[in-house]
Amino acid sequence: MTKQEIEILTKYLRGKFGNPAFEVRARPNKNDSAEVYLGEEFIGVMYLDEDEGERSYNFQMAILDIDLEDYA
Repeated sequence: MTKQEIEILTKYLRGKFGNPAFEVRARPNKNDSAEVYLGEEFIGVMYLDEDEGERSYNFQMAILDIDLEDYA
């Protein structure tokens, strides 16, 4: 992903979720994905998908069962 794409994805997530703490950061030695943070907490990976010249982005976030204990 380009620096410009990362900036746009950061703005998109901030606007979509109404939270200025979202940040998309480049991954070392990776061009096809970036890390997503909420504040300083890593929450997932944004993957770039290219198909027939069209680009899309897939956000993958794992939720551990221990993270849900306070919500049960």
